Amino acid sequence: MKTNKTSIKKASALSLKDVRAASFSRNTTETRIAIDLKIEGSGQYNIATGIRFFDHMLELFTRHGAFNLDLKCEGDLDVDQHHTVEDVGIALGEAFDRALGDKRGILRAGYFLMPMDETLAIAAVDLSGRAAFAVDTKVRTRLVGDLQTELVADFFEGFARGARANIHVKTMYGRSNHHKIEAIFKAFARALRVACSRDKQLGDMLPSTKGLL
Repeated sequence: MKTNKTSIKKASALSLKDVRAASFSRNTTETRIAIDLKIEGSGQYNIATGIRFFDHMLELFTRHGAFNLDLKCEGDLDVDQHHTVEDVGIALGEAFDRALGDKRGILRAGYFLMPMDETLAIAAVDLSGRAAFAVDTKVRTRLVGDLQTELVADFFEGFARGARANIHVKTMYGRSNHHKIEAIFKAFARALRVACSRDKQLGDMLPSTKGLL
């Protein structure tokens, strides 16, 4: 049986074209960040920020979003965690913005309601081209693990700025502060996964009447 080499080459080229990915570095006097992102992934990750609980949240974000993510950050943790957490949010959001390109044919918006044992969290995402965020973790402790909990809002603000997106996350109720933050990151991952998904009905159409996202 003869193999159609032309067909194989076309199929290979098409599959590569369909994979949306971004690789880049973001360096400032406060942080040095390197990212490799693949939207069509399988939940594989290699993450190191120097804040272990933050690493854990980004790992489960990657797994629940079915992305592939290599992310390294060297930040001025001797000063505070703020620069690291915020800049990782900005860089990760920018990686998604770059990987999505002109955003033609995507669903653009997504939401997810995530239970985490006794906790329930909701996330909604719109890849609208406009940065806005709202975060309500209902966490009242200063630390969960080694993460300063007030910085969860800074991460999502940074992501919204980098991705030029609307990000809304909220804990509906819960007891464990660990679960509240974890449920938010899982809900966010799954909402973003939906928003990034291709819409067969739209084809290559831009999901906006403005003609630009």
